[in-house]
Amino acid sequence: MPRPLTAFISLMGVLASAPVMAASHPADLVNPLVGTANGGNTYPGATLPFGMLQWSPETTRGQHNRVAVPDGYAYDATRIRGFSLTHLSGAGCAGASGDVPFMPVTVAVNSSPSADIHDTRYASDFSHTHEQARAGHYAVTLANGVQVNLAAALRSGMGQFDYPAGKPANLLVRTSDSESGSSDAAVTIDPATRTVHGWVASGNFCGFHTKVDRHSYYRLYFVAHFDQPFTGHGGWHDATLHPHALTAHGGTSYGEKGFPPNGKGSGAWISFKPGADVHVRVGISYVSLANAKANLRAEIPAGTSLATVAWNARAAWNQALSRIQIKGGSHAQQRTFYTALYHVMLAPNTFSDVNGQYRGFDQKTHTVGGAQKVQYANFSGWDVYRSQIPLLAWLMPKRASDIAQSLYNQAKQNHGEWDRWTHESGATHVMSGDPSAPALAEMVAFGARDFDLQGAYRSLKYAATHVNADDLSDAGCYHVCVGERPSLDAWMKLHYIPKDAPAWGGAGETLEDATADFALAQLAADVGDTTGEKRFLRRSGYWRNIFNPNATAQGGYLQDRNADGSWPKFSPDSGEGFAEGSAAQYLWMVPFDVHGLFDALGGKTRATARLDAFFHHKSGQWALTHAGPLHAELNNEPSVDTPWLYAWSGQPWKTQKAVRIVENILWNDTPSGIPGNDDLGEMSAWYVWAAMGMYPAIPGRAELILGSPLFAHITVQRPGGKLTITAQPNPAGRPYVQSLRVNGRRYDRPWLPATFARHGGSLDYGLGGKPNTSWGSAAKAAAPSFAPPE
Repeated sequence: MPRPLTAFISLMGVLASAPVMAASHPADLVNPLVGTANGGNTYPGATLPFGMLQWSPETTRGQHNRVAVPDGYAYDATRIRGFSLTHLSGAGCAGASGDVPFMPVTVAVNSSPSADIHDTRYASDFSHTHEQARAGHYAVTLANGVQVNLAAALRSGMGQFDYPAGKPANLLVRTSDSESGSSDAAVTIDPATRTVHGWVASGNFCGFHTKVDRHSYYRLYFVAHFDQPFTGHGGWHDATLHPHALTAHGGTSYGEKGFPPNGKGSGAWISFKPGADVHVRVGISYVSLANAKANLRAEIPAGTSLATVAWNARAAWNQALSRIQIKGGSHAQQRTFYTALYHVMLAPNTFSDVNGQYRGFDQKTHTVGGAQKVQYANFSGWDVYRSQIPLLAWLMPKRASDIAQSLYNQAKQNHGEWDRWTHESGATHVMSGDPSAPALAEMVAFGARDFDLQGAYRSLKYAATHVNADDLSDAGCYHVCVGERPSLDAWMKLHYIPKDAPAWGGAGETLEDATADFALAQLAADVGDTTGEKRFLRRSGYWRNIFNPNATAQGGYLQDRNADGSWPKFSPDSGEGFAEGSAAQYLWMVPFDVHGLFDALGGKTRATARLDAFFHHKSGQWALTHAGPLHAELNNEPSVDTPWLYAWSGQPWKTQKAVRIVENILWNDTPSGIPGNDDLGEMSAWYVWAAMGMYPAIPGRAELILGSPLFAHITVQRPGGKLTITAQPNPAGRPYVQSLRVNGRRYDRPWLPATFARHGGSLDYGLGGKPNTSWGSAAKAAAPSFAPPE
């Protein structure tokens, strides 16, 4: 029977009795276990907002060379094989990061842990009844009797491993065992100073799809200082154990198909006296061991208690989460909201050290300078440009400016190419389109301007107008096409990406490129390039070249098109030509020219009827996710805009109802509370916007489409202007807007201008349980649409 979490309970007592912060503060409403089931792929471990270190468990299903789920922690798994220092939240593929797992065991180390291919000897069962996860702090008592407590600083962390009496007390440092494997690793034990240090070279994100990503592109250095003497030590390499060794060396490799082969890897172990209560301070860096040591000294100096680290983490989370303050709603709704906001703030991740140094995409050491304070990494562009980036820029424009500069720095170090999915110091090329353009345009639109906007625009413009070898290459296609603008030659010549061109689906790539060019038009306007603005706005209209008005008897669709202009065989339930979606789901993905799309579909009446059918089964029941390829899939990005489209159709009450239904059905405060991959905070950002009753539906612009707020009172504290939202009576069961006042004046439009997002103000809603079909329905009230010039 595992011991109770006495250390955790004691620590929580310290936190609860500390002055200033009460239990009602937002960090106390966060449940990091939300999203660890149902494919959310989040992790429950200790981290800070945008932290470099994420100390969190790696669960196992008995296959050592595979992750239980991407990002390491599966709520339904019952064994833990380590506590890794880095993680990504909500990513897919076969995992990423998960570097340098520490694993306390109470058995003798008499065989190589790399040879434990079923995780039978050097892993431990655990139960959720003996587990606690809080913002910045994680604790669990393992079935082997070890109490584990983990707390995080920005680039460092502190752990406690309290061993039971009467059993061996060993700690494995699985240096090579990153989630997706490693090409090399090394570890050194220094008993005299009670330290372990080393590094791992890894990458291989989505490497099982293609050899293009099957390589290392970052190196993580770590140093661990222990407060207890070592009574023994050793190392291993592959199947060979080396008792008493002070060093070990060797990676797992990535195998022939992108998965580490069984039995490969290296690491070290250290022993303590039975019953030892061991504390360890760990620092990390992607630059050097010296920087890892400096990060640790700066953030968790010797003598710091774990309670202090946990308290500081909680304070950091309270400060970050308090940018949005809510009142009303149920306790579960408040937990869901602040947990979603917590997940929004897990990425991008701090990548520069306390001295400003960071590893660039050219694998050289760089130092941040000028207005930039921090270099950030881990940008899942195809996902986050839709919801998360606008929210971060709105709430934290200075941080978003640094993120924008980080992306530009990466592009300069990457031969001028802006990669769509960056991981640490590497380009992975995952997904489709050119999402950096809408991401930067949104940052600027929502107030982030403290970066080299002129230089970034010139770089993006050049990449969108000059074809290079990677754009022409089919390497990595279709999942990870290496070009920033796959098949850019066809885009410039044919004005669409044809079927079978190098891309993840010609039709989907066309729509993503149209969105990117629309965003570039907004950036061009920001920097005064009127010629570029007209050029890119005209190119944004190329979506029309893949609209087939006769695709089906029921009406037209956006679909793949052959290079000769002919239309191939087509079915709206097919994913042919699209990334992670069907033609029916991508039909609506012209968010900047919705009026133009509705006109192509035969007018607002017909378009609205098709939208209604998209959200409902023939029986009338809601079809929100897992309802088949002809219906919405609101657990994934291609559908996230669709509930807001009624703001263009003259029926905004349908947006109000649909969004509230999604909030209530697909989201909650349990481990299954995120409907799909959270994708580095993208889906959680959608929920945060939705709960506030608004959404940035037009990529590259700051107009906000309105639904209705989930809470009676919301205050958004942001540079440039505070926003207050009130809703009367209680929003519960009342999703429909009856009236709205903006800054005290009656307002009858289902959208807000960009000036409101930039300067703030007040929104006072009158809500009801029945739709007011006159509010926001006039033709002049419809949300704006940006058709290209004729």
